[in-house]
Amino acid sequence: MSASGTDRSQTPSSRSVIVVGGGIVGVASAWLLQRRGHRVLLIDPALGSDSSAETAPSASRAALGVLMGHVFRRSHGRGWQLRQRSLALWKSWSHSLASRGRPIAYRSGLLLLAHDGPELERQQTLLAERQKLGLPFSAWSLEQLQAIAPPLPAPALGGLFSAADGQIDPHQALEALHSDACAAGLTSLPQSVTTIEPRRRGNGWQVRLLDGSVLEAEWLVLAAGIEGQSLLAALESQGARGAAVRAGPPLKLEPVLGQALELEVEASVAQAIGQPPPHQNDSDTIPGWPGVVVWQGMCLVPRPDLPGGRRLWLGSSLEPGREPDPAALQSLRDLGGAAPDWLLRARVVRQWQGLRPRPFGRPAPLLECLAPGLLLASGHYRNGVLLAPASAEWVCTQVESSL
Repeated sequence: MSASGTDRSQTPSSRSVIVVGGGIVGVASAWLLQRRGHRVLLIDPALGSDSSAETAPSASRAALGVLMGHVFRRSHGRGWQLRQRSLALWKSWSHSLASRGRPIAYRSGLLLLAHDGPELERQQTLLAERQKLGLPFSAWSLEQLQAIAPPLPAPALGGLFSAADGQIDPHQALEALHSDACAAGLTSLPQSVTTIEPRRRGNGWQVRLLDGSVLEAEWLVLAAGIEGQSLLAALESQGARGAAVRAGPPLKLEPVLGQALELEVEASVAQAIGQPPPHQNDSDTIPGWPGVVVWQGMCLVPRPDLPGGRRLWLGSSLEPGREPDPAALQSLRDLGGAAPDWLLRARVVRQWQGLRPRPFGRPAPLLECLAPGLLLASGHYRNGVLLAPASAEWVCTQVESSL
């Protein structure tokens, strides 16, 4: 049964589902389930707060929205399949949302820079693999990179351009999915969940909220990132009642903090950055930036919602733990010492940070059925926005497999 987002009115066979977690994966799952005709309740305390808050801990609310699907280093396996499926779903979802007056800003194109010889060799291998698959990839020489205005980091030796990758505005995506789901009947609750447990009678699950109230549903989806780990730990400590959870390696999510900056560049710089990306075969004459530029894991992201504007996102750092490191932020600010002068002259408009749940000892993301009616969709680490559609589709498929 397809779970691509086709609307279906509620039927007697529709399921009641509680989704815990209001990040992009939770909201995408709630949206798809609701559009498919299920009765969905989305719970997250941040649903009642300002999603633009600079101190918001959610990874999704601090994301840059970079879609690195085709430049993924592997060409097979679950990770590759999830990325390809998500890229396809984002296109269909965006079209569907735009048709209902909820567009999401998108800019295609991603240029991955090589900082040393071994990285340049890896890019050449990746290029050959992608071209065999018929994907729109091209190698950019040092001379081509030096012709780009404004200048890229001078140490770059070459680059790999992926025309099908790019970036969407993560805040618009969250708002579009949430408001569209609410229009279809989604119930949202700005509350904190304190415990989860199986229903005392019959199948299904119940959640207890911070105010003491208890809610029940046939299915429970945990998409709460780091917070979901504590809910599962409390469940497993309940003895007989927690024994319903499938035995396996203990869930451990490590908090990894990412810092990001919004910069305002000079008008002449903004004009070049805001140029539309060139066609794949036009890389001999490059008018400006081709889209997102990635340098040693740091992303320079032209704001897709402000074409020709002067704002640029720069992110993000990778820091263990929950506390931001000023040295890591400074390294981000100057691209590890490789920032061109125009970037150093840019004015910092704001800075923010977010926690990412990285699975320990298990591949990301965690898409698992822990017990009948209990699904885990978490641990997406750096790819929550990219992988949200495929993860939501997996959730929907699990729920509908019981129909």
